[in-house]
Amino acid sequence: MPGAPRPARAPVTAQVPAAAQVPGAQPPAAHRPVTAQVPAAAQVLAILRYLARQAGPVAAASIARDLDLPRSTTYHLLATLSDAGFVVHLPEERRYALGVSAYELGTGYTRQAPLQRLARVPLATLVDRVGQSAHLAVLHGREVIYVIEERAPGRPPLVTDVGVRLPAQLTASGRAMLAALPAAAVRALFPDAAAFVRRHDSGPRTYAELRRLLSATQRAGYASENGEVTPGFASVAAPVRDHAGHPVAAVAVTFPVAEGDPERLAPPVLRTAAEISRRVGGAP
Repeated sequence: MPGAPRPARAPVTAQVPAAAQVPGAQPPAAHRPVTAQVPAAAQVLAILRYLARQAGPVAAASIARDLDLPRSTTYHLLATLSDAGFVVHLPEERRYALGVSAYELGTGYTRQAPLQRLARVPLATLVDRVGQSAHLAVLHGREVIYVIEERAPGRPPLVTDVGVRLPAQLTASGRAMLAALPAAAVRALFPDAAAFVRRHDSGPRTYAELRRLLSATQRAGYASENGEVTPGFASVAAPVRDHAGHPVAAVAVTFPVAEGDPERLAPPVLRTAAEISRRVGGAP
């Protein structure tokens, strides 16, 4: 989207904020049972994933029940995780929560930026294929944060610079990710009219309008916007999903309205999002 001209530069990436998560979001596999035949390492990972998806500390009995683990095995694994600092026992509450070592894993992920590293080549390939600029964004509350920008030769600067935040409901990237979330998670993000920040007097004004927009996005298989971020420019986007199908990012192409066709651009965008999903170990 237009701005002051600037020299061409190499693609830039930004760190994904550790807090770039959506409150209330529950991936579809949140309570996938773990059988007794699964190795101990897989059981440990299942416990950590389970705790990470809870709103607060959880009793050992609940962990055992929801993951279909024997109680004795659950207590043994929790003790091992506690000794290593990945889990902490809260004796007054008789519950377990994630520990400091789990937090260190999250900050290590942020420092190493594997999502950006894995997405850069597919994003550059997409730009070469369609001849328009592309970017990768993550959802942070009700906003999207742009973490990679790949500008096509001869294309104008965009407001979607690395590090820029925009209202999620106005952008194609945001809509792609919101449409991939459970309805309850979206509702938690947009509880009232005050949550709907606007630009250029366009975009959804209410949750009902947003819900209709996201339903249309789900039916189409991709998200789009036309002039709602910058007049004269449009975007097409698709979500990047993790192993549980949860949207961790979105790939988008932005183009002058007079030069692009969303239906033509959607297939390569979808293929790129699927390729990045595969690279991060997710579901395309």
